[in-house]
Amino acid sequence: MNVNRTLATTARVLRQLRHDPRSIALMLLVPCLMLFLLRYVFDGSPGTFDDIGASLLGIFPLITMFLVTSIATLRERTSGTLERLLAMPLGKADLIAGYALAFGLVAVLQSVLATGLAVWFLGLDVIGSPWLLLLVALLDALLGTALGLFVSAFAATEFQAVQFMPAVIFPQILLCGLFTPRDHMAPALEAVSDVLPMSYAVDGMNEVLRHPDMTTAFVRDVLVVAGCAVLVLGLGAATLRRRTA
Repeated sequence: MNVNRTLATTARVLRQLRHDPRSIALMLLVPCLMLFLLRYVFDGSPGTFDDIGASLLGIFPLITMFLVTSIATLRERTSGTLERLLAMPLGKADLIAGYALAFGLVAVLQSVLATGLAVWFLGLDVIGSPWLLLLVALLDALLGTALGLFVSAFAATEFQAVQFMPAVIFPQILLCGLFTPRDHMAPALEAVSDVLPMSYAVDGMNEVLRHPDMTTAFVRDVLVVAGCAVLVLGLGAATLRRRTA
């Protein structure tokens, strides 16, 4: 992997995003809007928002980054841009790293906006440091970026890329512990949830919600989410194709 080529790819993707206001709005504003709606859906029961708001603060960025990244990468391939780029001295790792860095920068801004809105405007009651909450939200957004890059290799159209969401994201939402503690699930489902990265993202958020200091469990959760993001990025580079068959 060449640093200059990676940075050149990052700059190109950011220039494209600058001319795509709808994607920018989807990535930056939709998670904030969902948190805002959630807060006032439970207006009569603020404690409910405190219970699930932190978890959703990590889930919403993951979903939006997954959608935008998978579609954007697929569009590069179907338009022939990816084939032309890979005909140049640009490796797959350079391309994937460049995309990950570009969308990662957007993820930083997205996570700052969503966390700031939840904690300082919507009154999310967090016992731990909001900065730790921001860290988990950022890692979740990066994980969504990595998953989007990975699944785009298996889609032939943008519609198919969207169809991967029920297969990749929805099971994780159901099994991550958002609706019921994971140890209350059927043993088989609990075992499945133990290998899903979103479970550790939610666990990490809950650790910040309930403990004033950084815990060992929080460090474990953060490392698992970060490790899964790196692993999926590696798989994305390995499975990247020049064009759609």
